[in-house]
Amino acid sequence: MIRLQQVILARGTKPLFDSVDVTLNPGDKIGLIGSNGAGKSSLFAMLRGELHPDQGSIEFPAKWQLAHVAQETPPLERSAIDYAIDGDVTLRKLEAQLAELEAQPESHDNGIAIGEVYGALADADAYTVRSRGEQLLLGLGFTLEQMEQSVASFSGGWRMRLNLAQALMCKSDLLLLDEPTNHLDLDAIIWLEDWLKRYEGTLIIISHDRDFLDGVVNVVVHIDERQLKRYSGNYSAFERQRAAQLILAQSSIEKQNRKRAHLQSFIDRFAAKASKAKQAQSRIKALEKMEELAPLRAAAEFSFEFREPLSAPNPMLVMDDVDCGYRLESQTDHSFTEKKIVGDVKFSLQIGQRIGLLGINGAGKSTLIKTIVGELAPLKGSITTGKGLSIGYFAQHQVEMLRHDESPLWHLAHIAPDVREQELRNFLGGFNFPGTMVTSPIAPFSGGEKARLALAMIVWQRPNLLLLDEPTNHLDLETREALTEALAQFEGTLVVVSHDRHLLRATTDQFIIVADGKLLPFDGDLDDYKDWLYKTKLEQAAAAANPTALPSKSKEKASALPQTQPVPSAPIDDKERKRRDAEERQRIAALRKPIEARIKRLEEQMAKLNLKKEDYSKQLEDSAIYDDVNKEKLKNLLLDQAYVVKELDQLEADWLEQQEFLEAAN
Repeated sequence: MIRLQQVILARGTKPLFDSVDVTLNPGDKIGLIGSNGAGKSSLFAMLRGELHPDQGSIEFPAKWQLAHVAQETPPLERSAIDYAIDGDVTLRKLEAQLAELEAQPESHDNGIAIGEVYGALADADAYTVRSRGEQLLLGLGFTLEQMEQSVASFSGGWRMRLNLAQALMCKSDLLLLDEPTNHLDLDAIIWLEDWLKRYEGTLIIISHDRDFLDGVVNVVVHIDERQLKRYSGNYSAFERQRAAQLILAQSSIEKQNRKRAHLQSFIDRFAAKASKAKQAQSRIKALEKMEELAPLRAAAEFSFEFREPLSAPNPMLVMDDVDCGYRLESQTDHSFTEKKIVGDVKFSLQIGQRIGLLGINGAGKSTLIKTIVGELAPLKGSITTGKGLSIGYFAQHQVEMLRHDESPLWHLAHIAPDVREQELRNFLGGFNFPGTMVTSPIAPFSGGEKARLALAMIVWQRPNLLLLDEPTNHLDLETREALTEALAQFEGTLVVVSHDRHLLRATTDQFIIVADGKLLPFDGDLDDYKDWLYKTKLEQAAAAANPTALPSKSKEKASALPQTQPVPSAPIDDKERKRRDAEERQRIAALRKPIEARIKRLEEQMAKLNLKKEDYSKQLEDSAIYDDVNKEKLKNLLLDQAYVVKELDQLEADWLEQQEFLEAAN
């Protein structure tokens, strides 16, 4: 297990942890959350041994193999697949040891040593390492061709994927992941989520993606007020428990304030009276000794809203037989060749539509968005825009184009030169740029702060069409939630590409997909999209690399699909047909029996938990439970209720999955 005992840590003059005690169990999948600057990365550095606490201790088994994602990637000429396999440090050590032994003169002892290393290589799954590496890279969005390219040929975001692949290749006991989804598309995140669910070691994740946390973690550690607080369950369960604690804390503070006011009132009235002096003095002492409850301090709330658009053309725009792609200039004769990414696009945007754009990495989502916004000219066809169309466009490269030597105020004044400075300051204050921050150069700002400035500039312009390409990159949980709420209330038209499933669910009401070079409607939700990924792109790619390495769940689903090209067979007589039919019925019955038994057990468990849930609800309806004397009982009751709800959610998900398996067996 991992144990922090009385840990105190400060960075410079800023205290991060104050006498922290927490225990994490082997096999836990832990989400580490807290505001920016609270100490999440510092805790990771202490676990890696790169930073030591000022006081206290951090202990975990010395024999544990620790893996984490490197933040730097040297521009190596080494192939991507070899770089990923380098993550299996045990295997690489054995290979180096074998090469050293084979370079020595032959001898009896040398032969024995070589045999032992070959045995160790077999134990380390050396003969499947390449297929394992290919599976990781395919899941993270690489093609088989890209795997043979050098590390140096990839951009920064793709190199971070390679570093993630290295960390996953390591046969670790403790895996530390700091924002692993930042450089991933939705398809890679879905794959990573599934991989981490099957990871057998202890996992600690820092992430601002609530759906990702909900899908992976079973413990949340919250850094707040320089303390670590452990919560059971996923992120949603943490939110429920935290809300219950805040309600109780608020009640305690209000009760204490009433008591303080009562004591102070007595003191004010009778302190000067000799007959009451003794009683007044005792109350003064009681007031001085009264424990000061920490003020109720939830994380600083941040919210904003999009202003009502000035106009609303309908349709917003029409794309007629448009080919989207790039014109590439030859370095020799300066001629141009066209590279089509998405073709024959027939698409119109109507007022009020809220569209989520889906598609695997490299399918052409960003190319389509850039063509709509006008950054790329159509290779073919025409785009007609409505009169008064005002586009608000957000993409990561726009954040990178901000002037680092200028302030937030300068950036906003640049697009609103005729507006009073105080009005601009007030507006930026609403985006959490207070005081001197509004006039400071943005160079030292975090990625999230720069993204927030880019969003503020878009909001100021009152667009009627929002085109957002991965708007949540680098945003913390609070800012993501604020953006989600603002988009949900936006009165214009929205097209969004995002790997944040919570944002997609909350802000869009239809999906379209870019697949196989086409733009197509997608009739389904994000769960259907996950199934589509497994049944098409991910399984096809995995089969190309290693036909035997498909995930077991995917195999079960694939086996249930009808065969499109049945193999002809010789005619069989009625007796033989009946025998085969009977065998088939027995086979199906054998498949159904354990599934039906599992469903029955799940239904029994759900029935018991539903009874508990009803009982807790009845207890919470009793006004007496909210009396001060029952404070601890109320707290436990709320926590028990949250736990039962979480368990019910998990059991219902398991029940639905078993129903799918039962249908497949039939």
